[in-house]
Amino acid sequence: MYKSQVSRKEGPEVDPLWLGSGWTPEDLTKPQILLESTYGDSHPGSRHLKQLVDEAKISVYKNSGKPSVYTVTDICDGVSTGHDGMNYSLASRDIIAAMVEIHASSVPFDAIITFSSCDKSVPAHLMALAHLNIPGIHFCGGSMMPGPDFISAEICYETNDLVRQGKMEEKEQLYYQLNSCPTSGACQYMGTASTMQVISEALGLSLPGNALIPANLNIINQYAHQAGKAVLDLLEKKIVPAKILSKKAFENALMIHAAIAGSTNALLHLPAVAKQVGINITLEDFDYIHRKIPVLAGLKTSGPWPTQLFWFAGGVPRVMLVLKEYLNLDVLTVTGKTVGENLDSLENSGFFKRGAAYLKNYGLKQSDIIMAVDKPYNAGGGIAVLKGNLAPEGSVVKHSAVASDMHYHVGAAKPFNSEEEAIDAIFKDRIKPGDVIIVRYEGPKGAGMPEMLKTTEAIYTRPELYSTTALVTDGRFSGATRGPAIGHVSPEAALGGPIALVEEEDLILLDIPNRILKIIGCNGIELLPEEIESILKERKQLWSRPMRSEKRGVLGLFTKNAGPTESGASIL
Repeated sequence: MYKSQVSRKEGPEVDPLWLGSGWTPEDLTKPQILLESTYGDSHPGSRHLKQLVDEAKISVYKNSGKPSVYTVTDICDGVSTGHDGMNYSLASRDIIAAMVEIHASSVPFDAIITFSSCDKSVPAHLMALAHLNIPGIHFCGGSMMPGPDFISAEICYETNDLVRQGKMEEKEQLYYQLNSCPTSGACQYMGTASTMQVISEALGLSLPGNALIPANLNIINQYAHQAGKAVLDLLEKKIVPAKILSKKAFENALMIHAAIAGSTNALLHLPAVAKQVGINITLEDFDYIHRKIPVLAGLKTSGPWPTQLFWFAGGVPRVMLVLKEYLNLDVLTVTGKTVGENLDSLENSGFFKRGAAYLKNYGLKQSDIIMAVDKPYNAGGGIAVLKGNLAPEGSVVKHSAVASDMHYHVGAAKPFNSEEEAIDAIFKDRIKPGDVIIVRYEGPKGAGMPEMLKTTEAIYTRPELYSTTALVTDGRFSGATRGPAIGHVSPEAALGGPIALVEEEDLILLDIPNRILKIIGCNGIELLPEEIESILKERKQLWSRPMRSEKRGVLGLFTKNAGPTESGASIL
């Protein structure tokens, strides 16, 4: 018997309440399917989701289910960046996941489809699906069409700073503002939104070919219709996320993440999802796989191609075909079939042929976008995990977006206790070529772990700094970040981690090939490791956490209860 039918028997008030909501008596006996989305007027990634929910709703009805539509919208990191609103970004992931759990458990529903496109909503929905462990599918909201000349949303950060510096007129900036976000969907680069859609499909929780599907094409509506039937098939077959989210499924996701040079934020979100099914994903797991799997796709911002072209090139399924000898092809997915069986079905259906035909409109081939393992876009992988006396428990850099001459760097520390202080110093030209900017007290327990996109773009638009200056933080970065930006430094400053002890003119070593981030000197003079250790011990004895205004409300809840960065920084 369906769970929803058990609740009807146990609660006599259930039927009249549902009937009062417009249900028919026949609807009461059907399996109840929750259609949970982040639809809202919040940003382009969620604005279009209602039409997809409506398509799935029709399909659920056609296949003898009763759909119910619930919504908890998400925020846009692009809108939130550069001010205190960004402090709420990571917290929103856990709150969305919690609300989905509340919605699904209060009825209780028999199965669920979640609809989302972006940075925190996709991992929130994956966490909720894993935790609820009822038959469920995540539906990816797809990708935004690129603007003219392949411009994309991240260009606006750059143009804003150029106007501030007097290097661009406001009239020219308006052109980019009007044309950089031409449709709904996730931003057109391999930022966190696009990365997490790819991860969803790679885990087997989304329909094959769903991740980054062009949101402006009718095809996405057809996929939503398929999802309505697919979730009822899962219910009939009693396939729940725990049967899909095996260790081998997470290994597949890590390999796909490496191949696309995915966002560093995945190193927060994947461990948080895995935790919900009792699987431990470590930073070492990421580093091991990124050493083995090269970057196959040169996607913005570390390459030239927008994400819609990635989908036309075959998307996640094409990457899987290229990596076939590495992947676990026998793992189960939401189709009820294995990864290998899905790939065979897609080849037979003409999926890849259609995408290749679309690419002809651009004068491109699939191999131009998704390359071969023996001739990759970047042989060095996408992400590196660095450790040392500055980050004993790890830090993360997207080294595929770092110029090769900055893979080894020694520079003088310029520490700041907030992002705002660092940005002010950059704008006032107090940062010199070769410096290592330290931004601390921005970790999960410090400020909620905001992104530092405004800071990295301020560096990027200054050529004298971009190719010479590193940024190190216990906060995190947008997937649009370019240059030597090292985040997730752990332990964070708020816990008294070594990053809290760095002083002006300490010498910082960044060594990506050898995975090292450490303090190697003080006052501009290089010292022996034991001397550095002694100095850090002395500083720790004198250290006290700076007084900052107490976080209140939901942000206070998050900063007080967030777990370690390296295991997902979650309160769930």
